[in-house]
Amino acid sequence: MSKGVDAEKELIKETTAYLKNHKPSKYDIQLKKEWEKITKHVCKPCWELKYCPYGPLVEQFPLLGPTREEAIEHNKFLKEQLANKGYAGWRKILFEKEVKEFNHNKYPKKHPKELIEKCCSVFGHICPVFFINEPFTETTETRSISRYIPREVMLKVVRRDNHTCQECGKNLLDNELEFHHKIPVAKGGSTNENNITLFCRDCNRKTSSKLPKNFLDKEAYSRF
Repeated sequence: MSKGVDAEKELIKETTAYLKNHKPSKYDIQLKKEWEKITKHVCKPCWELKYCPYGPLVEQFPLLGPTREEAIEHNKFLKEQLANKGYAGWRKILFEKEVKEFNHNKYPKKHPKELIEKCCSVFGHICPVFFINEPFTETTETRSISRYIPREVMLKVVRRDNHTCQECGKNLLDNELEFHHKIPVAKGGSTNENNITLFCRDCNRKTSSKLPKNFLDKEAYSRF
């Protein structure tokens, strides 16, 4: 490289230009569709284990981009720093350009709930499990992603829960039994008896596909 050339500055310049002009290719669009497909029935391990098996490794995975409000706040910060001559050299040039070309409409007002749920509740990065997940388990049986509950599982749950709604305590007749997934199928919950409990119709309708409010409390992350 020629003498006097700032490699870091040139790299940033090229990257900025690429991001500005780059449009998603057919491959990019297809990759996004495949990623959404394979992560549909996957849950974060902390939901089941109550602790994170990845630990600080999570920090090496992507963060969600800023929301519109966060982007506006950051742009305001850059303006203040530039006004106070807080930057020099290539940083000054880069941030001046960023402030000049800032368009708040390029940022989402908020991130979808489904995407936020894929993020680590402690570090904020997208959980590694959504990049490396496979339907394999520690046995020869693959992980089920079906809503179908085998009859033997139903019988085990009914006997274990003694024909009683585990939410309100109502004693249930055979035609009133409903099987509730603790971790919803839509969020990767399995159909084995450990993830299924007995509910009455009213309680099952109230919970829908939501995780319990106290599912991820401070104690759940005491092993980080």
